[in-house]
Amino acid sequence: MLLKMYPENPEDKNVRIIAHILRKGGIVIVPTDSVYGIACDINKPKAIERIARLKGLKVEKADFSFIFNDISGLSEYTKPMSNDVFKALKKNLPGPFTFILEANNKISRIFKNKKRTLGVRIPDNNITRAIVKELGNPILTSSVVDIDEIIEYTTDPSLINDNYKDTVDIIIDGGYGNNKASTVVDCTSEEITVIREGELELV
Repeated sequence: MLLKMYPENPEDKNVRIIAHILRKGGIVIVPTDSVYGIACDINKPKAIERIARLKGLKVEKADFSFIFNDISGLSEYTKPMSNDVFKALKKNLPGPFTFILEANNKISRIFKNKKRTLGVRIPDNNITRAIVKELGNPILTSSVVDIDEIIEYTTDPSLINDNYKDTVDIIIDGGYGNNKASTVVDCTSEEITVIREGELELV
């Protein structure tokens, strides 16, 4: 099912529908400020496994990211961060960045491994952040990759629907996505390092 939503003013009713699907263990495709992502509730192991299978990965070895509503929720899943890292997050988020932070023990329990880092996203997209806020905890996400070997990401929601309608529970049409992924920033060592250039430069 393709559900049209508007980033300027996401309808409360639709936000509640998506949150309900996630709470029931469903997987959805959500817009971000970079590429579209396949997402689920982080507390639903079977949903996480479904996404891993879709991506051809094992959960223990996958580098999935978490989408948060705001910075205040990070401390529940990550170790205390330095002032420099906190300032970088404050300056650049919400925005098309994935910050790699040191994870706490909650993350290794979710992924059933000794995972020590977590990719953190707070996209500049009202739809997805409203869903996370309604859900009450982060969502796990992985980029929607195009089946075409030349084009890396699908930007048209109707094409995403054609490719994924039989494998996910709902697809949000939040308008055309970008075809450039988020900028990935490693914050796990003394120096903050950009390890993938993406949609925007770090400030």
